[in-house]
Amino acid sequence: MQKEVLIIIPAYNEEQNIDKVLDRLSVPEISEVCDILVMNDASSDNTNWKAKKRSNVAVVTHVFNLGYGGALQLGYKYAIRYRYKYVIQMDADGQHDACNVLNIYNTLKTKINGSYPDIVLGSRYLPESAPYPVSFMKNIAYKIFRFIIRMATGKTIMDPTTGLQGISWRAMVYYSKFGHFDDRYPDANMITGMILKGYNVVEIPGVMHVRTVGKSMHSGLKPVGYMFHMFLSILGILIRQSKEKNEPKAVEKSDV
Repeated sequence: MQKEVLIIIPAYNEEQNIDKVLDRLSVPEISEVCDILVMNDASSDNTNWKAKKRSNVAVVTHVFNLGYGGALQLGYKYAIRYRYKYVIQMDADGQHDACNVLNIYNTLKTKINGSYPDIVLGSRYLPESAPYPVSFMKNIAYKIFRFIIRMATGKTIMDPTTGLQGISWRAMVYYSKFGHFDDRYPDANMITGMILKGYNVVEIPGVMHVRTVGKSMHSGLKPVGYMFHMFLSILGILIRQSKEKNEPKAVEKSDV
């Protein structure tokens, strides 16, 4: 029987974490409603082998590194091809607890403010969220992103960079199209754009853990480039949205 949910896990050199993540997702209450897809983004370690040895996990292996966003977008195309109703995306580093899966799934199926959510964000920073440590600099960055999103959309998003998300069919179809998804860092920029386009974005408490082994995609000086990219991307979204809003609508010609 076709399952409604595809869990997409982008993975790059996560041999130290991938087994633990997949073990926790293989419990009956999750596997009854979810299939699992690992997007192996040209890992040079044993990530690919560890994922492929599991009979309950599908694996797509890239011949070259597409980046986090590129791996996710290809996962959306896979979900559409196989007619999954929802996608839940999780990181391969073990930070996203498996207990979030059913909470996100149930929220996607529940009307909120009169409509079903298009995007459900698992948040680290709601009052009901499990405690999660954050550095001083990251806290400053989150506050800046919250401010920008609130000023641009009127909506407060407490965790604008969360990678733990549930995506509806409507949103994944939009994301799967060329030019509709950031192939590098799809975070606060995508949330801003989707809210401005009228998609229903909701935030629920999440349970997350600090990475204990492996190398983060935001290590070294990468956060500096990430911040610069994010500001430019959000600015681009706001400019495009303003242009679309001000463009005159085409007038249909009537037969005389």
